Amino acid sequence: MTRRIVIEAVMLTTYGQLLVPGKPVEYVIPYSTVMELYDMRDSGEPVMPDPKEDVHVKQKIAELIAFFEESFNKKKLERSLALPWKKSPPFLISDHVTLTVVNAIDNAYYGEMFDPVETELLLTAQQEDLPLLTDQLDFLDKCFEADVPVQLFDIDDFDLALEDDLKV
Repeated sequence: MTRRIVIEAVMLTTYGQLLVPGKPVEYVIPYSTVMELYDMRDSGEPVMPDPKEDVHVKQKIAELIAFFEESFNKKKLERSLALPWKKSPPFLISDHVTLTVVNAIDNAYYGEMFDPVETELLLTAQQEDLPLLTDQLDFLDKCFEADVPVQLFDIDDFDLALEDDLKV
């Protein structure tokens, strides 16, 4: 059975283990996080503190952007943008990994406590009734403080997030 998890697109470029999970995974990604990849690529700001890691992650960002810009994939992605909350057809990354992009809409549901991307991640997790995987400790803290009704996992708990017997 495929485990479904909400994440940001950049996490796929930063954490290699996400692309080689021990079981089938479908990552559900808000479209705004795909657009963030372009900002990261075009910005002169480092993505990672270590210069060697930064070069590697920026190369992976460019590869993921190129993947989404391939003609067939671009058409699939554009179809998901027709309506709010519409999902793309699955993108096959490997035998064990698929991606689905959601045209999530920030409706300021959480007010100013969360930025628009964080809000879209949370709303996507709620809408799809899925856990959310993040590497942002401050985001986790804010979610706990706000008592957000979403199952959250830190990236260090990725293997735990893949377990079938957890409430989804």
